[in-house]
Amino acid sequence: GDAGVPIRIGVNAGSLDKRLLAKYGRATAEALVESALWECSLFEEHGFRDIKISVKHNDPVVMIRAYRQLAERCDYPLHLGVTEAGPAFQGTIKSAVAFGALLAEGIGDTIRVSLSAPPVEEIKVGNQILESLGLRERGLEIVSCPSCGRAQVDVYKLAEEVTAGLEGLPVPLRVAVMGCVVNGPGEAREADLGVASGNGKGQIFVKGKVVKTVPEAQIVETLIEEALRIADEMGAEIPEELRELLPGGATVTVH
Repeated sequence: GDAGVPIRIGVNAGSLDKRLLAKYGRATAEALVESALWECSLFEEHGFRDIKISVKHNDPVVMIRAYRQLAERCDYPLHLGVTEAGPAFQGTIKSAVAFGALLAEGIGDTIRVSLSAPPVEEIKVGNQILESLGLRERGLEIVSCPSCGRAQVDVYKLAEEVTAGLEGLPVPLRVAVMGCVVNGPGEAREADLGVASGNGKGQIFVKGKVVKTVPEAQIVETLIEEALRIADEMGAEIPEELRELLPGGATVTVH
C-alpha cells in the first residue's frame, strides 16, 4: 500500500473457517491453502499485493504439504511456522523437521519457532536451524561423540561444560569434544579446536595439530582458553565476562 507496510495473512489450523472444515472434514493442507488464497484474493481486489502468507499446523507433515502447495500456486513470500509445537524438546524436533524440509527446497522467506519455553530458546533454535542449512553465518558449534563403549571420559559432561563456558562467544568456531583415541583424533583434526580424550588425559588440537596434552581435569579449562585465544586472534569482539578468561587473565571456573 501507500504506507509501504506489508500485511501477513496467517491461517492457523486451530481457527480455520467452519465452511472449510465442513468441506474437508478437518484442517487439511488443502483447506489451509484454500483459506489463505481466498483471503489473499480479498486484498487483491483492492489492488493490495504487499502480502506475506503463513499456513500453520501442529503436524509437520500437514504443514510441509501446505507450504509446498502454496509455493506452487503463488509467488507471495512465505512465513514458516509450526503452531502449538509443544515443550522445548518436542517443539524443537517438529520445527527442525518442518523448516529443514522446506528451506532445503527453497521454500520459505522467514521463520518463527514456537515453543512452550522462554522466547530466548525459540531464537536459539531458529538460529541453529538456519546455521545448519547454511542460511545463516555459523556461530559457535560444539561437536561431540556419542557415549559409546570406547568413551573413556564423560563426554556429555565435558560438552555441556564447554558449551556453558563459551556461551556468548560471537565467532564461527567449531569445537570437537571426543571421548576416545579411536575416532577422536580424526574428528578433532577436522575442527578449529578439539580434544581427543583417553587414559586420564586429553590431546588438544588446534587447526588439526596437537598443541598440548593436559590432565583430564584441565580439559574444559584448556578448551575454553584456547577458544578465546583463537577468537581474540580473529579480532572478534569478546564479551567482557569472557575476556576475563583469556590466557593470562582470571582462572576459568565452570559450575
